[in-house]
Amino acid sequence: MKELFSPNGRPPRTTFALMIAAQGALLLLLWLLYPLRLFPSLGDVLRSLADMVTTQGLIQELWASMSTALQALGAATVVALLISYLTALPFFRPLAYAASKMRYLTLTGLTFFMALMVSSGHEVKLSVLIFATTVYLVTGMTSVILTTTQQEMDHARTLGLGEWRSFCEVVVLGKLDEMLEVVRQNFAIIWTMITLVETLYQSEGGIGLLLYKQNRYLHLDGVVAIQLVILAAGAAQDYLFGLLRRVFFPYSELAAVR
Repeated sequence: MKELFSPNGRPPRTTFALMIAAQGALLLLLWLLYPLRLFPSLGDVLRSLADMVTTQGLIQELWASMSTALQALGAATVVALLISYLTALPFFRPLAYAASKMRYLTLTGLTFFMALMVSSGHEVKLSVLIFATTVYLVTGMTSVILTTTQQEMDHARTLGLGEWRSFCEVVVLGKLDEMLEVVRQNFAIIWTMITLVETLYQSEGGIGLLLYKQNRYLHLDGVVAIQLVILAAGAAQDYLFGLLRRVFFPYSELAAVR
């Protein structure tokens, strides 16, 4: 028990899991017994959730949004990796710099131009999500590349590797685990954007459109229920990315603070 209140404590996993379960149960109990006046009760949220699952296709809408999000993430990751790795060549460094600064652009004005460049609502949604995700991924990935030290590169050169081979071994292969972590951290951006694009282009539905309808008609219990579903889906994806990192790059945890 003492480890739970010690700086950098390392409580046993069982104790830590019980602590999380107790805190979650306490929050649910407070929500059940002492609901806020402007906040729907736990019972109302659960009833609304059951209704949306059975009559409004919540699971299908979630899957539609999930599919779009994964497509956008895959394309954005490829583009961002390409731009980031090209920073090895000084000629392409302004491209990465410009891409990272584009994260300050608002998407409201960009959707019109993207609609002119593609032919369908689905492609517009993907274009918006890919753009929004790429500019953040490039920022994180170039930061990872910049952490490469001269000592690491010199060590590769002393092994007889050329410049390109040293770059591939030290930066590309050596930092794949950190690139995966950047992708994991920025996946949430897609979920914050997908409600916007699904509201603008409603032909394919999605959980964002369902959320918009619940919010439009002031069904606050439905809004909270959908938000909790999105939170649970995001937490599950976050855990999956962390699991993939531990499985494929077990050495990544060696330098972690214990």
